[in-house]
Amino acid sequence: MKNLQFSTTIKAPKEKVWKTLWNDDTYRRWTSVFHEGSYAKSNWNEGDEIYFLGPEGGGMYSVIDRLVPNEHMSFKHLGVVKDGINQPMDEETKQWSGAMEKYALQSEGENTLLNVQLDTVDDHEKYFSEKFPEALAKVKEIAEE
Repeated sequence: MKNLQFSTTIKAPKEKVWKTLWNDDTYRRWTSVFHEGSYAKSNWNEGDEIYFLGPEGGGMYSVIDRLVPNEHMSFKHLGVVKDGINQPMDEETKQWSGAMEKYALQSEGENTLLNVQLDTVDDHEKYFSEKFPEALAKVKEIAEE
């Protein structure tokens, strides 16, 4: 797996950036860059499962690996969801199961530096390299409203 890194500086306090990332309505807005109608389903506690889903009920299930409010959120991606049901591990899923996705927020005066690290398989590197900068631009746009 490859580790991709992205960052942006946002003219907003990190508390506002955090809310933009993880509140349901704004999460849906910025993740629509990846797939229109995307949403997350979780209790949002460290150690809890989280489901990253599309409007058709498919997506992936993960665990919230680390959560420090307004500072850090990381997910460990585990497997595929189809029709709302966790699927058994297959050879394709084994290639990326355990991949990490990490968000770190750091205050820089009145601004916030948002850093994202993402593990991905070679087949998805181009997609995420194109889409993540678009998604972070959307986070920036929403947080600076």
